[in-house]
Amino acid sequence: MFEVKNYSGTKEKDYSLLLKQLEALVEDEKDVIANLSNASALLNQFLDQVNWVGFYLWKEEELVLGPFQGLPACVRIRSGKGVCGTAISEGKTQRVEDVHQFPGHIACDAASQSEIVVPIYKDGQIFGVLDIDSPIKDRFDEQDQVYLEKFTAILEKHI
Repeated sequence: MFEVKNYSGTKEKDYSLLLKQLEALVEDEKDVIANLSNASALLNQFLDQVNWVGFYLWKEEELVLGPFQGLPACVRIRSGKGVCGTAISEGKTQRVEDVHQFPGHIACDAASQSEIVVPIYKDGQIFGVLDIDSPIKDRFDEQDQVYLEKFTAILEKHI
């Protein structure tokens, strides 16, 4: 059973608890969609000031919408397009302080102001991305990036 936890420590302690919760959620489950669904729900509950948390999966040379929490979203994104497609084409996390300043940003939710996208790999090949939007500018810092990359590393072992 999962219980809502009030995170009240330092950012580092809270993220460490989040990682332990993710491990517990996915350790015995082999279904990818179930694990990604729980992961998006867990992040949505954990993170404050976010309006979209989810995954895009790499299929047939494009990103396709996967499990998420938030408003309906764009269904398909090509490599190199928007923040998600850029994360794929560059093979690295994209942390965007102001999405309106990002060339080619794809606006699925008009409220989004900042975004972080972390690529996910399986057996050395791109699997998809974790995408998180916020309705405030400069929501994500370096510490968020480090721990969200650790979060996706745990998922990579269970996909």
